[in-house]
Amino acid sequence: MVRGVTPAPLAPLARRRRLARLALAWEAIWPAIWPALGVLGVFLTFALLGIPLLLPGWLRMLIAAGFFAGFVVALRHGLRGFRWPGDDPADRRLERESGLDHRPLATLTDKPAGDDPLAQAVWQVHRDRVLSNVRRLRVGLPRPGLAKRDPIALRAALGLSLLASLVVAGPEAPERLRRAFAGEVAMPAAPPPMRLEAWITPPAYTAAAPVFLDPAGGEASVPAGSRLQVALSGGTGGVPELQTGNTVSAFRALDTRSFGAEAVLDHGARLVIRRDGSEVAAWTLTVQADQPPRASFTEAPGRALRGLAIRLPWQVQDDWGAVSLNAEIRLKARPDAPPHVVEIPLPAQARDARGVSAPDLSAHPWAGLEVEILLRARDGAEQEGVSAAAPLTLPERSFTHPVAQALIALRKALSLDPTARAEARRALDGLAAAPEAFEHDTTTYLALRAARHRLTRDRRPEAVTEAQEIMWETALALEEGRAERTARALQQAREELRQALQEAQRQMEEQRNGEREERNAEQRSETERRIQELRDAIRRHLEAMAERLQQENAEAMPFDPQNRLMDRRDLDRRTDRMREANRQDRPEDAERELAELEEMLRALEEGRSARNEQQERRRQQRQRGEQQMGVVQDMVQRQTRMLDSGHRRAEAETQRREAERRAEQAQRRSPWNRQTPEQQQQQQQQRAEAEQQAQAEANREARVQRALRRALGEVMQQFGDLTGEVPPQLGRADQAMREAQDQLMDGGDARDAQQRAIRELVEGARQMAQQMQRQFGQQEGEGEGEGEESGEMMGEGQGEGEGQDQAQNQGDGRDPLGRRTREAPGAQDNGSDTRVPDEAELLRTRRLQEELRKRGAERERPQDELDYIDRLLRRF
Repeated sequence: MVRGVTPAPLAPLARRRRLARLALAWEAIWPAIWPALGVLGVFLTFALLGIPLLLPGWLRMLIAAGFFAGFVVALRHGLRGFRWPGDDPADRRLERESGLDHRPLATLTDKPAGDDPLAQAVWQVHRDRVLSNVRRLRVGLPRPGLAKRDPIALRAALGLSLLASLVVAGPEAPERLRRAFAGEVAMPAAPPPMRLEAWITPPAYTAAAPVFLDPAGGEASVPAGSRLQVALSGGTGGVPELQTGNTVSAFRALDTRSFGAEAVLDHGARLVIRRDGSEVAAWTLTVQADQPPRASFTEAPGRALRGLAIRLPWQVQDDWGAVSLNAEIRLKARPDAPPHVVEIPLPAQARDARGVSAPDLSAHPWAGLEVEILLRARDGAEQEGVSAAAPLTLPERSFTHPVAQALIALRKALSLDPTARAEARRALDGLAAAPEAFEHDTTTYLALRAARHRLTRDRRPEAVTEAQEIMWETALALEEGRAERTARALQQAREELRQALQEAQRQMEEQRNGEREERNAEQRSETERRIQELRDAIRRHLEAMAERLQQENAEAMPFDPQNRLMDRRDLDRRTDRMREANRQDRPEDAERELAELEEMLRALEEGRSARNEQQERRRQQRQRGEQQMGVVQDMVQRQTRMLDSGHRRAEAETQRREAERRAEQAQRRSPWNRQTPEQQQQQQQQRAEAEQQAQAEANREARVQRALRRALGEVMQQFGDLTGEVPPQLGRADQAMREAQDQLMDGGDARDAQQRAIRELVEGARQMAQQMQRQFGQQEGEGEGEGEESGEMMGEGQGEGEGQDQAQNQGDGRDPLGRRTREAPGAQDNGSDTRVPDEAELLRTRRLQEELRKRGAERERPQDELDYIDRLLRRF
């Protein structure tokens, strides 16, 4: 610090002096160290280009030592005589860069020679002026003057060479620099071989297998909407690109050496994969456009030959299979009215399916009117196909009661013109004003008033439909009478109880399989309530039948109160047994009691006497035997599906092993195709996951196999109780199922055992049919449809002894199931065992058809149940 000057004004000067010294030092050091940096740059360029790796180890070390010695000598020579700049050179630089003349900063250290006060004052003013300019001092940028020493710009050439060598070395730069000093002789590590995998997954609704593309290129044809997936790993270069037609997209990085890309294929194009401008692989893809489904009537719709159903012969075609088919029915007089839709069940993957649907629309408000029917099919891509409209007059039920006829006519008039409420109201008033026409029945009168009130007070469009429903129920009640109404109520109560028992049995099966802890108490109470409702319905129906018999005074079956009470007591005992079985969680016993109860009710309705009890019992036993045969047939189909699954699993395992073998052969042929440890670990992990998935699938099928074997044991026990003898083929099938179960649990191949089980089941079912024929005889009224399903089952795997049995049966004019053939003597006579069903049987058959179609339309049901319903429908 200068005497007489405070430190604060000199603080900016001190900072600028430091910056000036740094600038002077850089101007002196940079030209001095440049020769050494040049030597270092040449060595780095030499090493990054990989030239030392091509030389022997000793020469490599010698060259590295020479460059090091040159670097040290050049650095020492350049820094020789260097001195750190002091304050005086820094002040001179500040004065020069700030444009100050006469060295004004020197006045800060000078002082006047004399002690004259005036001179001292003038000198102080001069010093203050210099201090005021301290903050405006400039240091300036360093100017080492290297361009004068390097006029041809060798430094730029060296910089460009060093940058180019860095780009060439890439991520291997540290390794190349290390090996430039190392003495070992080694080539650079080869990058892992490039591996390309590309596959195309078709849409799920096509159920088509994935298409794997050959890395060498080629052509492929796939459905529209398929998803392309490409995985590329290994090799050298940048991020690959996927070109689909004119669209180019970059791969996404999976890790440092792996990349993936996806694309949706909506149109055909040339697919190219490029990396660093070069083409890696290319394919020509042809995309098949998904065509809409085609629905049509194979014949003109019309009335069914029997009953009140309509016959709809349909056909649907689609390239990948239609998923739904509906019949839309439109009223011809009111085209703008919402159509009535009838769902037609389709088989799985219905590419070319046809059939006949027979819905019963006699209870619909449009019954008896002209309509137009069209088919509407939909495929998995949500495309629709519509058939041409076909005219038809819906069948209607005939009524004889005059009030019922008037109500049906009024109902049809409202269907043609829903706005004619005033006319309908006046007609209902007229019917209610003449109660003698409906025997002064209070229920009918209240129903008429309810329909009138609905048309008068309720202005909703749905009120017309609700009033038509009241008219229909009233007309049925007038036409059928109390006995028919109670019969319909009894039928409904039986169906509801049967559904409750089936649900209880399903819960018990889940409990045995470990899927449920215990049966739901609410379900048990619901079944109890259904049993009580059935009991009440039986009581009301018996009373109605007694009243009708008393009124008609029928001679064929005179009314006997004692017999009625005995029947009621027997029926009550049956319901008590059902209630007890329900409380003890034995739904199968309750369902058996329900079946026997239905037979008793049917016997009462048809007026059967006690002499036919033995025949009825034999018929019931035969029906139970046929049910057991149906269970065996279902086992055959389930076992066949398991066998198909085993074939698919074995084929997939064979393909995987073949792919691994080809990969190993490729690695042995070329060392460049060897996998890195990371790829080997990833492949081993994928192999382990595939094996775990296959083992889990085998364990699941083993559980299914165990359940099938348990069901077969129950069938064998029930059939043995029924006939006293069990076909030995079923025992051999049980043994084959056990072997298949053990092999599946051990992860082995169970296909041979499953094939033996299928053959033995088919042969056992045939023996069951023959044994039932010998023991119970031919059931009266049995048609062709009942044996059709058994015939299908027999045709799946007929053994060697089938021809002998057929010859024996055909010798007396019977088929393998013991039924008379058309060529048999007396087959067309009245004395043959072929009987034309009566109206009651036709009505019951029609109700069964309606129930089966209703359940078959519920697609949320299990696939096994839907297949079983389809087989039952084919029998009709």
